[in-house]
Amino acid sequence: MTQDAFAEAPMLFETDEAQVVPLPSGRLPSYIKDHRKRLRERFISGGSAAMPDYELLELVLFRSIPRQDVKPLARRLMDTFGDFNRVLTAPEERLRQIKGVGDTVITDLKILEACAHRMARARVMQRHVITGWDALLDYCHTTMAHRETEQFRVFYLDRKNVLIADEEQAKGTVDHVPVYPREVAKRALELNASALILVHNHPSGDPTPSQSDIDMTTRIQDACTALGLTLHDHLIIGKSTELSFRSGGYL
Repeated sequence: MTQDAFAEAPMLFETDEAQVVPLPSGRLPSYIKDHRKRLRERFISGGSAAMPDYELLELVLFRSIPRQDVKPLARRLMDTFGDFNRVLTAPEERLRQIKGVGDTVITDLKILEACAHRMARARVMQRHVITGWDALLDYCHTTMAHRETEQFRVFYLDRKNVLIADEEQAKGTVDHVPVYPREVAKRALELNASALILVHNHPSGDPTPSQSDIDMTTRIQDACTALGLTLHDHLIIGKSTELSFRSGGYL
């Protein structure tokens, strides 16, 4: 089957399955039906650990595209973005550049991304952050590690170090994000927060802080000190690891 054979399903279906689009012969090739059946059975019996990323992506595409061979598209997405996480988090404009990707595929991928973020966030909101540090790091990596531009977030905590707000303060470019210390401190007062944790990502994958990162953190710490707020840490999220200003001796 050629790349041009991909066609997107309508946004709404009467059943939980994408509409069947018969081939010109009026019949669906058995290899397509059998392949889908085998993948589904393997997923049900063994879970995601039983299959590589491209097959997990195929399972997603089964529901986005009529019952055609989606393996070439899954491979194309994996070759372009590198892994399953990066496919889900890829910007819409880059996804649209891939042959065979349209509104339905993009919507389904972004729904999955939103679900992953929502589930990770639920593990940290209204929880004691210091004792749930691993969950906080997981959330940061889920939401930020694969972004192609920098994002700056602030976690606001109450006096018992319970996370009361998670807010994106700014978006930037591939190597810079504008941050305004006064706005960070002002928002803490509005939320009646007692402490905060700064987080931003490095799209390059290397979490080593730049001099501007260090200078910005110093300015925010000075603003917090003046207002009686505690700056617990500044985390820089890389592709597979993170850097803590506190642990690294920068704070």
